[in-house]
Amino acid sequence: MTEKPIKKIAIFGGTHGNELTGVFLVKHWLQDGAEIQRTGLEVKPFISNPRAVKKCLRYIDCDLNRVFDLENLGKKMSEDLPYEVRRAQEINHLFGQKNSEDSYDIIFDLHNTTSNMGCTLILEDSKNDFLIQMFHYIKTSLAPLPCYVYLIEHPSLKYATTRSIAKYPVGIEVGPQPQGVLRADILDQMRKMIKHALDFIHQFNQGKEFPPCAIEAYKIMEKVDFPRNENGEIAAIIHPNLQHSRQT
Repeated sequence: MTEKPIKKIAIFGGTHGNELTGVFLVKHWLQDGAEIQRTGLEVKPFISNPRAVKKCLRYIDCDLNRVFDLENLGKKMSEDLPYEVRRAQEINHLFGQKNSEDSYDIIFDLHNTTSNMGCTLILEDSKNDFLIQMFHYIKTSLAPLPCYVYLIEHPSLKYATTRSIAKYPVGIEVGPQPQGVLRADILDQMRKMIKHALDFIHQFNQGKEFPPCAIEAYKIMEKVDFPRNENGEIAAIIHPNLQHSRQT
């Protein structure tokens, strides 16, 4: 686990502009951030894709949550670049640079899904002891409400996330919630996840020792597309027995 105290934290909402829980919470915290402040921590709420939020769209030109690779971040700034690539460079400048000592310690990136995933924490590195301890703390604090861990370190399926510019990137995904809709129960769950995460960091900075732990994680293995016809159009739908179910 890291021995250095955590100092700089960002909470991103609106990486996808139609996932409204994070947008609502970040806008609330920008107006009144008392509940996310902890002694010794700089916690910055931030709307990551404001144009997409304004239009209530996932993105404008391309997916902001896929363009934080070094190639896109290193491109010469130009109006000809897709909006989200330019925005990624701005975010990298504000919270990075990626892979540098100056980057933010932790970025929480808030997402919704139409899938019935419940409360889900997204882990990008199975050897990150600090985040494993944090996730264990969040899961324990939320109980009996289930909280799942989704591991996305697959070499060919991992993607360059918005949060990946931080030393410790944390994805938070809560569903099911339709796009462009707010549900009070989903909002409450995400709010609690952030609270418990910040409580853990505060205790860690105070020198609390956490015993060794292990967490169960769901690991991405492959992507399975819908059956498609000769024109590339989707030619099937989810079976009613699987719709809204959580397969384990």
